Amino acid sequence: MKVIHHSVKTLQTALISKRQDLVTLYSKYSKEERHLLEEGFHSGQPGSLFKPITVHSDSDWIVAHPEEPQDFESFYIDPYRKTPDASHRTIYIQTIGSFGEVGAQTDLYVEWLREYCQAFFYGLSVKLLPAVTVAETRCSFRVNSNSHNLQILTGDLLRFLEKRKPKDAFCIVGITMIDLYPEDSWNFVFGEASLRMGMGVFSFARYDDNFYSRTYSGRLKTRLKPKQGDYSVFDGYYTPPISSTLLLRSCQTMTHEIGHMFGIKHCQWLNCVMQGSNHLEESDRSPLDFCPVCLRKLQVAVGFKIAERYKALLYWMEEDQSQTSRPEEVSAAQSVLHFHKPTEAFNTSRLWLRRCLHILENK
Repeated sequence: MKVIHHSVKTLQTALISKRQDLVTLYSKYSKEERHLLEEGFHSGQPGSLFKPITVHSDSDWIVAHPEEPQDFESFYIDPYRKTPDASHRTIYIQTIGSFGEVGAQTDLYVEWLREYCQAFFYGLSVKLLPAVTVAETRCSFRVNSNSHNLQILTGDLLRFLEKRKPKDAFCIVGITMIDLYPEDSWNFVFGEASLRMGMGVFSFARYDDNFYSRTYSGRLKTRLKPKQGDYSVFDGYYTPPISSTLLLRSCQTMTHEIGHMFGIKHCQWLNCVMQGSNHLEESDRSPLDFCPVCLRKLQVAVGFKIAERYKALLYWMEEDQSQTSRPEEVSAAQSVLHFHKPTEAFNTSRLWLRRCLHILENK
């Protein structure tokens, strides 16, 4: 295992910049906010809020995909990055295909994702579009020759999302529990996005702990060769059970990929939700939130108060777990059922947020 350490001077430049206007902009943070952001300079020290990046193997993203590090200044002056404005401040989520057995728990799972994204991108509105079936997208699909599970083509889904994108959208993201592939020569892909168009589509199928097992319930029982256009093969197709780990991984993936929509590139400074990942083990090592450099990028794009954003995230993790924030959207038949929001896997992040708020509120 290799630990990537940056000097304090390097991290200072990455966070603050040497440009006087950006130094002045940084000085507008409160003393407590600067204290929190500068915790990153002490990464790796006992008790530090932020950790250095660890590389466990040559298959990790940072080794396999060398990239130019993006500091705050590079992000700020990037002419191609997208910034929300008064008429484009909504993130839209489009579910594609089944997300589990139809009922209250499935509805709540998708609503939990929406609520988490709204807390994470605090200050923007996050809305759900009406769910669509695979048939409605008219996408191409296939049976994967290795895993023997159904897959749908990302390019077709992006074209579908382009037509569905509302005029007030900052971006639109499609999410699905069905595996994806970008072209015939690829085995699979976790997702694909068009940052220029503000669109992306991502699958949570491989976040089921049993996905790579021969006993995975999504494997087709026979060597089925479905005909293109016959979407009946997706009727009753297996979807993973909604667990705490699946919810955490889903939230992590959505916020990472939407973060790219703002022009935030893969992080190479500190352990951060914006780190790239080549495999599930590497993704699971990443935290749920930003390092100070990436946090400043999002904050300058959206304009939130850091403490208010952390409070919103903490509330999502600790609120009454049997209720949704929009009970009027749950039918009378469903309202008699109460489902526990499975946030056990978020405990490390919960404790971390409390430590951050301790600094920000100067307690």
